[in-house]
Amino acid sequence: MGKVKIKKNDVWIDMTPMSDVMVLLLTFFMLTSTFVKNEPVKVKAPESVSQIQIPEKDVLNIFVDKNAKVFMSIDNTKQLGETLEQMVSTGGYSSLSPLEVAKFKECAMFGVPMSQMKKFLAMSTEEQAKLMQATGIPTDSIDGGMSEFQQWVDAARTVNTDVKIALKADADSPYKTIKRVMNELQDMDESHYYLITSYTTDEGKHKDK
Repeated sequence: MGKVKIKKNDVWIDMTPMSDVMVLLLTFFMLTSTFVKNEPVKVKAPESVSQIQIPEKDVLNIFVDKNAKVFMSIDNTKQLGETLEQMVSTGGYSSLSPLEVAKFKECAMFGVPMSQMKKFLAMSTEEQAKLMQATGIPTDSIDGGMSEFQQWVDAARTVNTDVKIALKADADSPYKTIKRVMNELQDMDESHYYLITSYTTDEGKHKDK
């Protein structure tokens, strides 16, 4: 008796719905993702068990590195440029061109005296990092008034009255520098701010909080 041959039908799967889903997912992640800029100065925060999350927007970040230098960053690039312009107009510093302001808005972090701002903005990213590491934002008062550090904080508050302040100090930062930054914030009636530490989990893993 001969074998019965079973007719095989080709299986065709419509991949159109899957392609549509993949495009939608890709679009979603592209629109919702935020790109972290490379920080020119690294600050290794001390560890803690605090689980309080800092806000994700409208934040003025203050950094103190292990060499007692102070730096800042603002997450909103529009507000970053406006803060620089406010700093120039109220502090009586040398005016900056729209091109220089635009370049400043590209900085992931800033931290040089205003007297060197034009020089800073004319440099490459690598040169900017070296200058920042050698200078930082001055915390000495100017003619008995506010320091440049306080002027930056005041300018950021003027641009955005809802700005939150977060302080991140290196684990090896000199205590007197951290104390000075805190005192200058207190002198400006800024007693509420976030202290960023490196959160330690039970497994020994850590992340910034």
